[in-house]
Amino acid sequence: MAVGQDGTNEAEATAQDGLFELPPGTRRAAARVVLLTGPSGSGKTSLTRRMGLPVVSLDDFYLDGENPSLPRRYGIVDWDNPLCWDRAAAMAALVELSSTGHADLPVYDIPTNRRTGTTHLSLDGLPLFIAEGIFAAEIVEACREEDILADALCIWRPRAQTFWYRLMRDLGEARKPPMTLVRRGLNLARNEPAMIADLTGKGARKVRVDEAERDIAALLRR
Repeated sequence: MAVGQDGTNEAEATAQDGLFELPPGTRRAAARVVLLTGPSGSGKTSLTRRMGLPVVSLDDFYLDGENPSLPRRYGIVDWDNPLCWDRAAAMAALVELSSTGHADLPVYDIPTNRRTGTTHLSLDGLPLFIAEGIFAAEIVEACREEDILADALCIWRPRAQTFWYRLMRDLGEARKPPMTLVRRGLNLARNEPAMIADLTGKGARKVRVDEAERDIAALLRR
């Protein structure tokens, strides 16, 4: 067996390499993730609060708004486009949480479109956590390959309700100018059926909020 200058054999050195060096599925996950997606305003955040589980907000992995390569729409950055999102960093954080039970996560300020710091999340021994955001379906297959996926859910409710709850939230948080929020909201409402079809096509199950709550609770009882 070959031994390096520091006395470490090659097998040990390989095992100490980067997070994704091992073939997918070969690490034993200490915890698994429920990916929670759906249209903005569909009730994802309120559901996670009721469940009381550790939560990763995937929106915190947005790229900073001054990046000139970001796609634009309506005169502003198109934050509904996954090209605005750091997929690799999000996956790295979920794998780290699943394998070690803790990770440092970015904190993103939506009104100013930039990261403002980091926060530390610990699972405290829990076998399940939630990662929620409109881009969660983008990583369903990657999480399955890493053997850290517990379930992938797409929250759905009638479009009129989604539009209203989204608008009230965004106005209350002053996320963008009011007319921009109304215009964006109407466009999202028109495109919502296609969006849900896309999310389910990527592996998320279409469920209502009460169904999602029931299914996550069932996972905890296993």
